[in-house]
Amino acid sequence: MSSANEPADPIAKGILPTAKQSLKDLFIWKQRVVVRNDYGEEHTEWQSPEPLKNPISLFAQLSARDWLYFVVGFLSWTADAFDFHALSIQTSELAKYYHRSKTDITTAITLTLLLRSVGAAMFGFAGDKWGRKWPMVANMIILGLLQIATIYTATFQQFLAVRSLFGLFMGGVFGNAIAMALENCPTNARGLMSGILQQGYSFGYVLAACASLGVGTAPSAWKKVFWGGAGFSIGIGLIRILFPESKQFIAARAAGKQAHAPGVFWQETKKMLRQEWKMCIYCIILMTWFNYYSHTSQDSYTTFMKTQKELSEDASKRASILMKTGACVGGTLIGYFSQWFGRRRSIICSALISACLIPAWILPTTERGLSASGFMIQFFVQGAWGVIPIHLNELSPPAFRSSFPGITYQLGNMISSPSAQIVNAIAESHFVKSRKSGKSREAYGPVMGIATAIIALGIAVTAALGPEKKGREFETVGPPVAVETKDIEEGRGSEEKVEARRVEVAEKV
Repeated sequence: MSSANEPADPIAKGILPTAKQSLKDLFIWKQRVVVRNDYGEEHTEWQSPEPLKNPISLFAQLSARDWLYFVVGFLSWTADAFDFHALSIQTSELAKYYHRSKTDITTAITLTLLLRSVGAAMFGFAGDKWGRKWPMVANMIILGLLQIATIYTATFQQFLAVRSLFGLFMGGVFGNAIAMALENCPTNARGLMSGILQQGYSFGYVLAACASLGVGTAPSAWKKVFWGGAGFSIGIGLIRILFPESKQFIAARAAGKQAHAPGVFWQETKKMLRQEWKMCIYCIILMTWFNYYSHTSQDSYTTFMKTQKELSEDASKRASILMKTGACVGGTLIGYFSQWFGRRRSIICSALISACLIPAWILPTTERGLSASGFMIQFFVQGAWGVIPIHLNELSPPAFRSSFPGITYQLGNMISSPSAQIVNAIAESHFVKSRKSGKSREAYGPVMGIATAIIALGIAVTAALGPEKKGREFETVGPPVAVETKDIEEGRGSEEKVEARRVEVAEKV
């Protein structure tokens, strides 16, 4: 069936041609889209962005089952963020409890982020091979148990060891959560749902800050927050047991029949890496920038308000809550907006606006001023982040939609893992005069401001030169298809059989 849209040049191949084409397309309102007809033939055409639809009508397109998958994916990501920020918000309290510097405590954040990439690979591949359900159940329950283990660590070394294990299991949440939540969404609702989903991270921060504010400032009060996080994570794991596997995974496995054959998944993984290595590297670079963006602008912000700005414990936590409320609002709105404006344009504009807001972010001295400026900058920081779940899903190789986003995200996390330590180490070794008391204070504001400006520009350039696949169909793809087990074991024509079987399954679906 012919299309009424204007034909476009094919998607460029190679690093420089892709960068050149991507930069040019950024200034063309229409979207270059690859279209497949009923016979499996592909062509490239220009498509005009669909006008933004009423969010209520988009919500109505999701069935009750789709909402169930989405809500559990959102809550899983929220629990993951709560568990992580339960530590970062209380850096000062933990430093006093273990009689260590704040930089020493942020070592735990570094170790957590380092090992998240390993967990992303383990649980992401498990999600693509065996389904989204049981890897997520194991993830969430073990996360809760490790939160409890953190409470009972008697020494700083034990604390670091448990938080390292925590990072291993924390890494598996993102890929399976966004795959389960978004692959069930209708195409034109994905921008909005992606923005809402990503704000599970900010919502987790808000909940952790509220819990920290509620338990008070007693020396062991932080343990109550960790108990809350443990119950949250284990509860989500138990809820996930109660409903079935993702329908896309079930349909793809039913079509492939032999998708679970030993050896096929790893054969397909190696083939994907051979063919898609440039996309993998690009997404890792993009997610490295993004993880620096997030952690540099938020992990030490509460400490910044308490030390350099000399706010009280409660005031700094209230300002943190309002800051991340801005993140929730911005991520949702800009994720929704990206469905019309484009993924990359939304990311670039958000990053550049956040860079312009940096002076207003770090200069105020009052709780109200810091709350308002924190709200606005995180509106755009997490606004750019709100596009990421769907952008990564659309860039992912079809059969690896659980593992690819999680692994690239967590490898970026791993590379950016020293961010909190870097900020704390530089800030603790440089001092500025407090405008409030006139005393010398650790220079958190200038350090975070300069770093965030550099990172925002890096994101804008990387997104401008990278690909975009907005509107890509999710419904016709699933886990890797397999060849017969006997052929794999005997090594007979596996490449040809995999390709033939792939075509057969694509035709059936």
